Amino acid sequence: MTEPRIITDVDTPRASGTTRAVLKKLPEVTLAFWIMKIAATTLGETAGDLFAQTLGLGYFLTTIALFGIFVVTLVVQLRSKRYNPFFYWTVILSTSMAGTTMSDFMNRDASAKYLSGGATSLGWGPQGLGLGYPVGAAILISILLAIFVAWKLSGMTFQIRDIVTFRGEALFWSAILVSNTLGTSMGDFLSDSSGLGYAGAALLVVGLLMVLVALMKVPSVPNVALFWIAFVLTRPLGATAGDFLTKPVAKGGLDLGTLGSSVVLLVVLFGMMAYAHLRERRTEATRARPEEVSRPAG
Repeated sequence: MTEPRIITDVDTPRASGTTRAVLKKLPEVTLAFWIMKIAATTLGETAGDLFAQTLGLGYFLTTIALFGIFVVTLVVQLRSKRYNPFFYWTVILSTSMAGTTMSDFMNRDASAKYLSGGATSLGWGPQGLGLGYPVGAAILISILLAIFVAWKLSGMTFQIRDIVTFRGEALFWSAILVSNTLGTSMGDFLSDSSGLGYAGAALLVVGLLMVLVALMKVPSVPNVALFWIAFVLTRPLGATAGDFLTKPVAKGGLDLGTLGSSVVLLVVLFGMMAYAHLRERRTEATRARPEEVSRPAG
């Protein structure tokens, strides 16, 4: 999926008022982007479960801690003057982790079916609101729609490549956080409550993503809408993949555990981030050479 490309082209007039500098804040949406997105959201699922369930911190404390991490990573990204893969994907990862526990806290309760083996409680504080997946998803969809309405009323473009303001990027990341939380609810519902199981849920989501790819050929369907639908759908794909890696074999998983799965996914994601960083540096160097050659001597 190559469109819409998430590039922020910031045309900034310099002192002369005639020369413009183009700054890039967000990455291009390519196949590598979606692979990294799924890896980050799968890691968000396993890491969120690692803190909340395996380590016994519970949904309440883990949500507070991970939301704080999200705020810190978001501030770093917003203050950055240009695209940095480590900054960008760290925010994506933090929204995935926070979204996992936020969804679990909304939808689950203190019943034994949500506790890891041998556990009798999930840390200090409320054990969960117990709203259930359909109600939780409905609330999150309403919040996401409210963000898009506010985005529309602000007069700023939905074309991701044209986001140039602090407020526009803040709206973008708010939508990312809610969409990742919504995707977790959808993934858990499909895997646990719908009867599809992990493999069935993953196949359903992959099928829906293939439909979106086909719709890219339809001129009347806006690519911006396809991007956001795909962004939401890749989250339940990551959630089901995470559950498949960590859940017991008796429940249809591979029983790799939250710690082992998280470590492997973290290594994969950081390796891809490092590759993206090197490619970005190489691209910048290539763009700079023609300017140096064309610069007059003396």
